[in-house]
Amino acid sequence: MRIMGIDVGSVRIGVALSDELGLTAQPLTTVEAGAGLAAAVSRIAELCSEHRVDRLVVGLPLALGGGDRGESSRRARALGDEVAERASVEVVYWDERFTTAEAERVLVTAGVKRAKRRQVVDKMAAALILQGYLDAESREP
Repeated sequence: MRIMGIDVGSVRIGVALSDELGLTAQPLTTVEAGAGLAAAVSRIAELCSEHRVDRLVVGLPLALGGGDRGESSRRARALGDEVAERASVEVVYWDERFTTAEAERVLVTAGVKRAKRRQVVDKMAAALILQGYLDAESREP
């Protein structure tokens, strides 16, 4: 079973993909969010088809107290719902608090230059979201 993770941002949407066993997440690509919801949904649905994805894990930005954080959460849910319908995949919403900051820290620690970090931080955040989901699923009895 292939699982895709996405980190929905206002400029770019990071995309990550699991291995076929569903054990590890790897950054895949980014999709431009500025072109609008329809274009982003179309590209992500294509990626789901291309990689034979069965499940989509959408990072949901929650407030520290656990609730949805307004517009960002609505945008993530709208994207996930549209992709689910268009690509016929199951969608799971996953808490993504601090994943972009964590991805940035990992890249800084690895010595990645600022210009390169901007290019990869979104797909790295998607990989962290997906890996968190995969790790939680592997702990389920």
